[in-house]
Amino acid sequence: MDDIQNPVTVLDADACWERLGSQVVGRVVTRVADVVDIFPVNYAVDGESIVIRSAEGTKLAEMTISSDVLFEVDQYSDTEAWSVVVRGKARRLELQAEIAAADELPLKPMVPTLKRNYVRIDAVSVSGRQFELGEEPPRDGVQPY
Repeated sequence: MDDIQNPVTVLDADACWERLGSQVVGRVVTRVADVVDIFPVNYAVDGESIVIRSAEGTKLAEMTISSDVLFEVDQYSDTEAWSVVVRGKARRLELQAEIAAADELPLKPMVPTLKRNYVRIDAVSVSGRQFELGEEPPRDGVQPY
């Protein structure tokens, strides 16, 4: 086993946005009253916001009822993993200029369904962690603090 001294690294905002820009699939978490849902979505980063497309349905309705959302992206390999979470405010794009700008993003539906609605998640905060993966240390004996 490798002797990993610090297996968890906190990512700064720039590193978080870099990782967000490196992927195309994430998860949106919504909450309306006592109902919490999570939806996998494809997305594009636009500045310090996330843009998704959506058909009418539960996901769009929940983001409209309560704009507070979480957006999460992660990746892992045999040796490392990372996760980035954006806390944000979702809003459906309605102005023609906003929709035209969103049409220029590299954002096409992955599933062959019609998604007429764009939703922008404006970041309130972003946080991330990177993890060095390895074997669990022995459970008995002296552990480093």
